Amino acid sequence: MLSPSGLVADTDSLGRLVRALALDPIVAVDTESNSLHAYREQVCLIQFSTLTVDYIVDPIRLPDLSSLAPFFANPGQQKVFHAAENDIVCLRRDYHFEFANIFDTMSAARTLGWPQVGLAAILDTQFGVKMSKKYQRADWKRRPLTPEQLDYARLDTHYLVALRDKQFEALTASGRWPEAEEEFVRLARLRGDADDAGQAPPAFWRVKGARDLSPERAAVLEALFAYREQQAERIDQPPFKVMGEATLMELVRRAPTCAEDLQTVPGMTPDQIRRHGHAVLHAVQQGLHAPGQRAPQADRESDEVRDRYDRLHTWRKERARARGVESDVILPRTALLDLARRAPSSRDELTLIVDLGPWRRETYGEEILAVLSRATPMGTPTGTTTD
Repeated sequence: MLSPSGLVADTDSLGRLVRALALDPIVAVDTESNSLHAYREQVCLIQFSTLTVDYIVDPIRLPDLSSLAPFFANPGQQKVFHAAENDIVCLRRDYHFEFANIFDTMSAARTLGWPQVGLAAILDTQFGVKMSKKYQRADWKRRPLTPEQLDYARLDTHYLVALRDKQFEALTASGRWPEAEEEFVRLARLRGDADDAGQAPPAFWRVKGARDLSPERAAVLEALFAYREQQAERIDQPPFKVMGEATLMELVRRAPTCAEDLQTVPGMTPDQIRRHGHAVLHAVQQGLHAPGQRAPQADRESDEVRDRYDRLHTWRKERARARGVESDVILPRTALLDLARRAPSSRDELTLIVDLGPWRRETYGEEILAVLSRATPMGTPTGTTTD
């Protein structure tokens, strides 16, 4: 079990942690959030491990974590994550941290072509450690935390530095270290979807089947979706715990007008009807009398862009198959799309592709330029893919 001294829950112990971390060149990091238990997800624990010590920071009890910012931004210290993307996005969202010099053990495993890349499978294979799944869905904001919860959280980082050492040796021996390092740099830049939120279509269009609705029924969905969001925020629970999407869509299709109509709607249990029946009926009527909502049209790429994307996509898939890795190990989709849109014709122009770093430009540059230079014969279909 984690010793009490490893729990950082006051400003004095946070100060000691910051000073201790500054002495170690390689530190493992992980987070636990409460996405299954709150309307707005937040980071509820941050775990740190060196080769000798484990720490768990409790952000719920600490009002200010800004003293950790220099550690995350320090290019002289390596931060080891497993599946870094979500951790980086959440830490940046909640604390505005910036990141430099990360090592992602899942990304490294994918670069190396390991058959299993989940942390539990890797720890079992590399260290003979069995990870429990008992607390995967725990509410990490609830206090007090049990000793078993703390030990579960500790295990997520306890072996990462040792795993990093094994992977670094394998990456170096195979000549894959520059490739992995380039991917780590890309991951450190990730910011999630927040920057694009203002330009995105209204969230109700993401409900499965929403875009197949008539404009009149889409307006009903918009009203029901807004009610569900209001209730979820009021009780601080994820929207799906108020009402499932399948139930929303059934309400849209049936457009009930009285409480008796609600009794046959899948998901509208007697308790749901008691809690939400009147408001649901009101939202349905509100939607029926609102202007129709037409599904937003996605920007359609030109035929030339779609053709280039398809050819690059096929090339990437063949490259990945020959090497025995997933396609995005060869090239991230963001780079694929940027290449298709910009259509660079020289090595100098390849430098304009943000997620095509120096190693990928050197390794794949000539092949990419050759793929882009091949014209599609007249009349050849150009159905596009997006994976």
